[in-house]
Amino acid sequence: MPAALVTGASRGVGRGVATALSEAGFKVFATGRTIDQANLPAAVARIRCDHLRDEETSAAFQRVAEEAGSLDVLVNSAWGGYERMLENGKFTWGLPFWEQPDHRWPSMLDAGVRAAFVASSHAARLMVPQRRGLIVNISHWAAQKYIGNAIYGVAKAATDKMTADMAHELRPYAVAVVSLYPGLVRTELVMQAAAAFDLSNSESAEFSGRVIAALANRSGLMDRTGKVLVAAAVARELGVIDIDGRSPAPLTLETA
Repeated sequence: MPAALVTGASRGVGRGVATALSEAGFKVFATGRTIDQANLPAAVARIRCDHLRDEETSAAFQRVAEEAGSLDVLVNSAWGGYERMLENGKFTWGLPFWEQPDHRWPSMLDAGVRAAFVASSHAARLMVPQRRGLIVNISHWAAQKYIGNAIYGVAKAATDKMTADMAHELRPYAVAVVSLYPGLVRTELVMQAAAAFDLSNSESAEFSGRVIAALANRSGLMDRTGKVLVAAAVARELGVIDIDGRSPAPLTLETA
């Protein structure tokens, strides 16, 4: 049974990816600070982990190595950037950079980009000797256009550059690294404010996981390494449908 580790799987895209990979036949390890309370299948192994603490990340990968003996897929979904968007009744997430609260940089760059870098380093140490593997960094169109705030753009652009350079260094070992752009995902936070969104072309949290499972199980994976992949576009190419039977339209740079 192939093994996968999904970071930030307590909720949102990470929870959906962990669920979908488990349903696709992976032995899934899921990490998160509140993973014990997550709505996940019973087969998913939960590892409480704060990815701001390197020793906890190291312990999580040690458990994977001991219990699975190998690692086939790592999905970096840990991300603190959507926390504390409202402060004292004020929506601070969309403020210009000089008015942003100090906590937003570490919540996006440390709990997001750095956490993915550290986790990928551990994953590479397992994948390189076996000469196979897939690392997926969950990213966003904010890497390529202004969306939300400047720190958000920095974090996502850094994620995509990290993907490209990791892929370059891992290519000789047949380990692929990609950035994956979901569309509008019906996460818990989005559904709490559903009236503010047009959900007609939205995706389930599980949809990205179905796409990742299809990528991992198809030949030609190394042809995609280092690239940015739009989840809905890959889904249409590989015949993946969402849990409601629909095929979401891929967002583009213009429509994102």
